[in-house]
Amino acid sequence: MTSWLSIRTWTRENMRRSSRYSASGGSRGTSNCPSGRTFVDTTRIADDSFASVILVKVNFVEVLSKELSRERWDRDTSVALGTATDPYQPIEGQYKLTRGAIVELGASKTPFGIVTKGPMVMRDADVLQQASRSARVTVCVSVPTVDEDAWRKLEPGTAHPRQRLRAVRALRRAGIRAGVLMAPLVPGITTSRRLVESTLAAIAEHDAAFVGANVLHLEGGTRDHFMRYLAKDFPSLVAGYERLFAHGAKRVPKTYSAAVHETVRELREALGLSEKRFE
Repeated sequence: MTSWLSIRTWTRENMRRSSRYSASGGSRGTSNCPSGRTFVDTTRIADDSFASVILVKVNFVEVLSKELSRERWDRDTSVALGTATDPYQPIEGQYKLTRGAIVELGASKTPFGIVTKGPMVMRDADVLQQASRSARVTVCVSVPTVDEDAWRKLEPGTAHPRQRLRAVRALRRAGIRAGVLMAPLVPGITTSRRLVESTLAAIAEHDAAFVGANVLHLEGGTRDHFMRYLAKDFPSLVAGYERLFAHGAKRVPKTYSAAVHETVRELREALGLSEKRFE
């Protein structure tokens, strides 16, 4: 499959609903990447192409700066970076759009949070420190599991889980509020008590300020891509997933989700970890 790069510009109208890197998996290509839906919405291509495509909005920082300067900009609401696609895709090393966004948000005293799987976030410790002096700044590093086999199968192309945890520790030592999101927890693969406990223990060892968790949810292009992946690599789980996500459900039943979250809560408290993302 040929990789391609699309360079785009932004308008004010699509700013709040788009991502700097409208990549659906991008160079990471994780099996459960939520940006599969973004890719399908943007390109109308409903196949596995999203793992090899990245769309770059090159004027993101410029448009953001203009928006932040508007009198009606709401500085009481936190801005989220990385909810659809990772703001630290490897190509960020070239474009530095996330770094530019941090500078602009800090200068405008706008609170913000970052969600990423990329240790590259450590590169921006200096501007994160500066921004945190004038606004609430939170960095959430995604580490669903520290299990080697699960990581290789579910997150090919991503940094090693313990490398991500080292990034958390480095940010904490730099005075930045950084923690971990165990997301997504994948039913039948990373939801066992043993794996959850080992991951939480590793998180505690790396001084995370907080740890949260979410169970996998599937929709649109993400669902189609993941179910094809499951049939190939975990065929014995397909029937169970068809029950969990029956009738087009995007999320697992509440009883299942509650049981997983209770396991996380119990083990988190035993290790003295906090769930509070914001202070």
